[in-house]
Amino acid sequence: MTVAERSPEVARPGLLSALRELALVAALFMVYKVGRLAADGHVDEAFRNARTVWDVERWLRLPSEVSVQHALLDWRALIEVANTYYAYVHFPATAACLIWLYLYRPAHYRWTRNVLTLLTGTALLVHFVIPLAPPRMLTGTGMLDLGHVYGPAVYGDPQTDHLSNQYAAMPSLHFGWALVVAVALMTAIGGRHRALWLLHPAITLLVIVATGNHYWLDAMAAALLTAGAYRLLRAHRPADPEPAPIPRQRTDEFPCRRRSAVHD
Repeated sequence: MTVAERSPEVARPGLLSALRELALVAALFMVYKVGRLAADGHVDEAFRNARTVWDVERWLRLPSEVSVQHALLDWRALIEVANTYYAYVHFPATAACLIWLYLYRPAHYRWTRNVLTLLTGTALLVHFVIPLAPPRMLTGTGMLDLGHVYGPAVYGDPQTDHLSNQYAAMPSLHFGWALVVAVALMTAIGGRHRALWLLHPAITLLVIVATGNHYWLDAMAAALLTAGAYRLLRAHRPADPEPAPIPRQRTDEFPCRRRSAVHD
């Protein structure tokens, strides 16, 4: 019996299949980037929506993004860590998760890939419908663009930056993708400490708010869309990994001690 026959979950996919999946994920990313750029150009509407979101958050008595950001201003190192996390962790963490799942948990990979595709496509539609300027662009609120002030910066001047749509804050795919990564690894690996994977979306949430790139409602919208994607694809969820068997104590352990106890 081969390894693949004993455990289909850990069977290594072929090179052709891997290249096909890589092309699919790359195409998804390119469609998203092009779609975001196509949704650009509604600057006035984006700022009107931003002020509405800001007012709604205050009406809901959500913590102000300004208070979260100001908590970092006395810690230059933390600001740079937050900017670096926002700039360099989002895509590599998602890619690393997908690669690991593809190699060692193919069923979980297919499920996660489909969830990401559905989530990203739905988010793109929202970007078309609700253009939204991020809080770092709102004047009069006290928010700063920490990436621009302290670095590293992801975005350039909105007037000259033609490589990204900076008016697509809602939903936050930084948070949505981080949530998918956490759920994927929790279900694929299991274990008593699997909830620790939730640190990734938790840190991401604090980072996107503190750096001024997203509102709380952006993350909430991403969470709702992610939950909707999982619900629509719930029939494709793979089985959770079986817990490791508890070793049984041998009945012939410590025979001398048991015989001594009988004689006593």
